[in-house]
Amino acid sequence: MPGPVRDDSSASRHRLRAPGADEFGPRFRPPAAVVLFVPVFVSLLVQVPGTIALSWWQHVPVAAAAASLTLAAASALVLLAARRLPGPTVAAVAALSAVDLLIAPVGGPPPVALIFAIVGAVVRGARVWALVSVGVAWLGVVVGADFVGVQWHPARIAFATVGLALCFVVGEGIRARIRGAQERRTQLAARRRAAEQEERTRIARELHDVLAHSLSQIAVQSGVGLHLFDREPERAREALANIRSLSATGLDEVRGVLAFLRGDEIGAPDTAPLTPQPQLAQLPSLVAGRTGLGLSVALDDRLAGDTPPSAVQTTAYRIAQEALTNVVRHSAASHATVTVEHDADDLVLTVADDGAGIPATASERGGLRGMRERAELAGGALTVDSGTRGTAVVARLPWQGAA
Repeated sequence: MPGPVRDDSSASRHRLRAPGADEFGPRFRPPAAVVLFVPVFVSLLVQVPGTIALSWWQHVPVAAAAASLTLAAASALVLLAARRLPGPTVAAVAALSAVDLLIAPVGGPPPVALIFAIVGAVVRGARVWALVSVGVAWLGVVVGADFVGVQWHPARIAFATVGLALCFVVGEGIRARIRGAQERRTQLAARRRAAEQEERTRIARELHDVLAHSLSQIAVQSGVGLHLFDREPERAREALANIRSLSATGLDEVRGVLAFLRGDEIGAPDTAPLTPQPQLAQLPSLVAGRTGLGLSVALDDRLAGDTPPSAVQTTAYRIAQEALTNVVRHSAASHATVTVEHDADDLVLTVADDGAGIPATASERGGLRGMRERAELAGGALTVDSGTRGTAVVARLPWQGAA
């Protein structure tokens, strides 16, 4: 539980979960009704009054003007189906616009509905519908103009073709942007899930270290008390006193871990951890607490007073604590040795016992996995050498901590 880890994870947690922190999502997403009705309204506003004005200006017969006005209004209203049926919508609008271009008034208002239909179809994935419908309609307009007596200037044909192509380009650009935003939101969601899983793993590791240590010692001492309760009451009383002390210490550590995991500010009088982070100087008391009931634990301190930074000491202590807990609970050993030494740029911690060893078919459980994760988080590595003559857990941690 080194202090720097708290700052980083807490900051990361706030960055990931704070409201409005989704920097990959769109800054503003208009309501669906706006996306649906605005193109219809704009198309009607441009096409209908424009058709009426040009029909009056060119003295178009009433029947032809009414037909052109109907086509202009219908192409705009068809856009109401663009959300659910983007392909058929662009086909219908293209057909209506093509017919409108071939009847009076000549040179009517721009087919705004067709622009919206093309862009909407491409954005919604109906690209083939748009290409085929617009291509056929435009070819029909160019070829059919001679049959109905409409004269098209080559420049107008070129500009219209370029304009239609630009509609497809705009649609593809919007579609690519939406798809990229969706992919980034998916990546962010995966990042959040990974961070939450890492947080759960860290919580499990911290609570396992504290509870396994305290509860295993309480179990051992309660066994001693029950065994000696009638024959040696004084030693039974001593075991009960040890249980009381261990339970109090364990509760203090659990409160400290929970305050730390909640993100409470360290240093606040009401939330500060009740016990300091363990250091290598506390290894003798840890070793002494593990000795008893046929198990002898020795400490071989080769550091000669030289110690690494506090975070590295805490990691080494927790690994030694868990390794000794495993010795007490699983190894049936009679002797264990804890060795700490400074080797080149590493702190080397070795916990060896003469127990039964770990079966080759056994899976790596929470204790071993937690020790390995602690070592790797500190920038080091942990190896376990187990056989019929005992088990040796070796942790190599960078002396100055993780880079």
